Order: sequence, then C-alpha cells, then structure tokens
Amino acid sequence: MSKSPAVTGTDPDPARSAQAADAFVAPMAFEQTSIDRRSISEQVANRIMSMVKSGNLKSGDRLPTEAQMGIAFGISRPPLREALKALTLMGVLESRQGGRYTVTDLTASRLIAPFNVMLSVADYDVNEHYLTRATVELELVRACTVLATTEQRQRILKLAVDGRAFHGDPVAFRLMDFEFHQALYQSAGNRLLAAIAQGLYNVGLELRRDASAMPGVIERSVVQHIEVARSVLEGDAAGAVAAYSRHLEHVRDTTIQRMNAEQQTKRHPETQG
Repeated sequence: MSKSPAVTGTDPDPARSAQAADAFVAPMAFEQTSIDRRSISEQVANRIMSMVKSGNLKSGDRLPTEAQMGIAFGISRPPLREALKALTLMGVLESRQGGRYTVTDLTASRLIAPFNVMLSVADYDVNEHYLTRATVELELVRACTVLATTEQRQRILKLAVDGRAFHGDPVAFRLMDFEFHQALYQSAGNRLLAAIAQGLYNVGLELRRDASAMPGVIERSVVQHIEVARSVLEGDAAGAVAAYSRHLEHVRDTTIQRMNAEQQTKRHPETQG
C-alpha cells in the first residue's frame, strides 16, 4: 500500500503530522478539480477552512510543509503563502519555528473568519453586504437593548459620546467605532451572532477607511451612535433598531460614494492634481 509523503522536520507527534498531511491529499484526489487562477489564494484559504470546519483538520494539527501542500493543491508557493498568511492573520493558523503552520483553537470567531477573505473578491456587492449586516446586526441591537446590563449600557453610551473628540482624526475614530460596535454585539448575549457580525464588519474595511475621511462622515456617524446608545440605555428596542438601521444606511451610502469616486478617478486620472 502506498503512503503519503513523509512530513519533514521534527514533530513531537508524528502521527498527528501524518494525519494532517493525509487531510490535504485525500480531498484533492476526490474532488479532481483545478483551482481557478484568478482567485487561487482565496480558494486555497477556503479549502483549508473547509477542512478545519469539517473536522478533517483539528486544533493542534501541524500542517504539511509548503512543498507538500503545493503538490497536494497543484499550485506554486506564492499563492499558497498568501493563503497561509491570510489564515494566520485571521487567527485560524499560527506559524511555528521552522516555517510550519499549526491549526489554532477553533473558537466561534475563528470559524467565522472566512468573511475576511471576501476582501479580495473583485465582484464585491455593497448592497448585498449591508443587507446581510442589517439582518444580523439589527437583531443583535434589539437583543442588546433587552438584555444588556446597566454597566454595558453605560459603556456603550460612553463610547458613543466619546466619539465627539475624534471628528478630525479618522484613525482614532475607527478605533472608537470598532469598540462601539463590539460593545453592542457582545452585550446581546449571543456569541455566535456576535462573531458573525464582527466578520461582516471586517468586510470592506479598506473602503471604510477611505470613506471615513470624507467630509462630514465621522460627524454624522457619531450623532447616529449616540442615538443608538441612548435608546439602548433607555431600553427602547424599537428606537435602537430604527437608529441603527439609519446608521447602516449611512455607512452603506458613504461606502458607495467612495467606490464611485474611485471608479471616476480610474476612468479620468487626468482630473487629479
């Protein structure tokens, strides 16, 4: 009987390394599919995540060498390394001494991490994205208004009000914005929905970085944060949901404005000074 290629390097658990190597050989032999070169890194990352979610790869498994994974996937090292780097940034993998990767603990937030890969998708649909955000986050806001403790409500309001200090500092505001949304998600009492919401929040952040620097965007966001926070503090679920819905519409619309501006610049670069 033929065996999978031996995993090189010293491993305290050779059986586990062999199992991890087999996880890469069997799925590819079964699927008999070629990877689309236009999105090769994204597809590799998604395939590894599928193995993690199915249990084919488990927490603590040491992945094969880059050479072995390249053979299994039928790809060169540059796109493979890009996929591994993305999964490392997501927290799904961690790099160990010697250049080998290990699967990390499989918390809910890590399993939702493939949303981040959408950052590289060329056909990003902003309306679809914000419709999905509304579906998840409006429920979280409603639950937060009902279930949050007094301390959590007060922190949400403080984060919203403190945003006034960052009207002229987009970088500082983005940090405050992250904390504000996280506080809402985490106060709703549903860790899985909170993880999904965080994954959706992270999609398209490059566009949001640029949009937040547009005149008036931060000021309007701060006003809306305060409206949401005050409704949460008062236990007004309907008011909080309505205010948060307006905020998401503002975020969506300013993102579209930024996208249109970028497209205009690409079409008419001569208009730039």
